[in-house]
Amino acid sequence: MKRFTTLCAVLLFCLAGLAGCTPEADSASDLSSASAASSQPAVLSSQPPAEESGTAEPAEPAGGTPAVYMTADISAEGLLEVYEALGANPTGHVAVKLSTGEPGSNYLRPELIGDLVQSFADPTIVECNTAYGGQRANTAMHYQVAEDHGYTALAPVDIMDEEGSMTLPVEGGTNLTENYVGSHFADYDYYVVLSHFKGHSMAGFGGAIKNISIGIASADGKAHIHSGGTGGSMWGGDQDAFLESMAEAGKSVSDALDGNILYINVMNRLSVDCDCDGSPAEPDMHDIGILASFDPVAVDQACIDLVYGAEDGASLVERIESRNGLHTLEHAEAIGLGSRTYELVNLDA
Repeated sequence: MKRFTTLCAVLLFCLAGLAGCTPEADSASDLSSASAASSQPAVLSSQPPAEESGTAEPAEPAGGTPAVYMTADISAEGLLEVYEALGANPTGHVAVKLSTGEPGSNYLRPELIGDLVQSFADPTIVECNTAYGGQRANTAMHYQVAEDHGYTALAPVDIMDEEGSMTLPVEGGTNLTENYVGSHFADYDYYVVLSHFKGHSMAGFGGAIKNISIGIASADGKAHIHSGGTGGSMWGGDQDAFLESMAEAGKSVSDALDGNILYINVMNRLSVDCDCDGSPAEPDMHDIGILASFDPVAVDQACIDLVYGAEDGASLVERIESRNGLHTLEHAEAIGLGSRTYELVNLDA
């Protein structure tokens, strides 16, 4: 499908799904520009999968194109709906991976995520310590932040690197051969990756890929990724090597879990700054919705396309492009983490 036609379809979806919230449609020239910048076609389906009795099977479009399910309903009910559309059946000890967020940030609120977390038989909210200081660099302080943000009232919380790191092999990487994750990583049978999609001061944006790479990496692993695998400075390394290393670390996590993982991105409070920032810039664009997929590249790409298709997304687009953020998606697809081509399924239709 031609890029112009595809992104028009994505934008029309946004307008239909967000009636009363979304600005007027972009001009044809704006759409062409956004499509060229985001560099990704998408296939739009406006209908949800047919309901069946019992546990639904994951719906995969014809040809193996990954499905990305979306609702404009940013609520506890909307979150459950988009999760249920996947037809997933997590069993055993379920890890809900999220960012606990710095105090003052746009972290995901417990009233939004609580029903989903508590729908699992044996859930644990998991995180790892930061490598940059702040309120979450020390395990004891990090647990206090998790309590202050209401997460310990939902489920047990595990700071997975409080006892150090374990090593995952990286297959097919150009920067990393190993990825260092929290030592408790292997304690869980299934990962539900719950990400707040937003901008990021270094990566350009943060979503599913960042949550399974930087987010699951131990403090030492975070420094390793930021350095592009060189072991040098976290802050002065090659930018593209850092972005590629995020994709490579994410692939090591995906490979280790062998399909026992799903991804949900919440597109609200769309600041140019991430939840590691305790004083983020106030968002200047509208909330969009909640997206879910079994493919981390597809769900992040769909979020990118929706931002590029939004009339008020200029600030976030500038943040992404100024950091070459799309390169993470390019490299992730190249090494086999997922697909930038997807089918967007509108659950609100």
